[in-house]
Amino acid sequence: MTEPQSIAFLLIEDFTHLAFSCAIEPLRIANLVAGRTLYRWSLISEAGRDARSSNGLLTRVDGGLDPLDRDARLFVVSGLNVERRVTPEVLAFLRREKARGRRIGAICSGAFVLAEAGFLDGVETAIHWAYHDLMSERFPEVILRPSVFVAGPRFVTASGGTAAADLMLHMIGLEHGKDLAVEVADQMVYNAVREGSAGQRVSVQARHGTRNSTLVRAVKIFEERLEAPPRPCEVAAELGISTRQLERLFDRHLGTSPKRYAMELRLHRARNLIVQSEQSLSEIAMASGFNSTSHFSRVFRERYGISPGSQRAGLT
Repeated sequence: MTEPQSIAFLLIEDFTHLAFSCAIEPLRIANLVAGRTLYRWSLISEAGRDARSSNGLLTRVDGGLDPLDRDARLFVVSGLNVERRVTPEVLAFLRREKARGRRIGAICSGAFVLAEAGFLDGVETAIHWAYHDLMSERFPEVILRPSVFVAGPRFVTASGGTAAADLMLHMIGLEHGKDLAVEVADQMVYNAVREGSAGQRVSVQARHGTRNSTLVRAVKIFEERLEAPPRPCEVAAELGISTRQLERLFDRHLGTSPKRYAMELRLHRARNLIVQSEQSLSEIAMASGFNSTSHFSRVFRERYGISPGSQRAGLT
């Protein structure tokens, strides 16, 4: 009989409780269904103190950043404010453990921590979609995938939420057989187990309740070119339709104009960067397709009723 697999979860302050629970519960259920201990786990934090999740709950941990057992896996679990929560001590710990040959994974925004440690250049990586803008700005060499998880040869990353369960079920299936993974999923009443390649977000078609292929293509063009937003006439030309036809499509299916829709996308990206990053407002304006910081501030206030600076300060 093989020894149980040991897993350490490094909880970064403000970690996402949903993702953490979805990671640990499949392991518990696997032990229950198998009738023996397949997995053991421990929880660690930077100072060895109780870790607070983004919903305010405190989780008791087993220790701090001491060397892990030789065969233990390590998963970094983080969530909100990740850029502010990564410390030199955490990075030094991760680099030491990697140098010891540690298998390391990340859940939710944990991939940001691994990227900050210098692990993910040229590596296919999954991270929660809300952090794609931040990752693209800070770590352009990281190969971001919109999938729920990436089980790569060196690092495994899950995008957060229930994607953590998908990754763990994948891991259980590889190590103990697909039948056990299916039984664990059944115990979780989880009847839509996703492969790693599954997309994180609801499709454009489902989100907007339309199957119009031309509109879907137009939306994707606007989504993919936020830093240098195309004019509606340019999008229409690329699609082979008139600007008026494009405007009719957006009005009929989305109740807005192409120009307004594109502006919403850019402002949403800017708001994400304001909340999640330490970039200056001028840098965020440029990354969101605004050539003027004053113009950016004006339209941001018109949309959200608050200035970008007040948004960053939390004065909502």
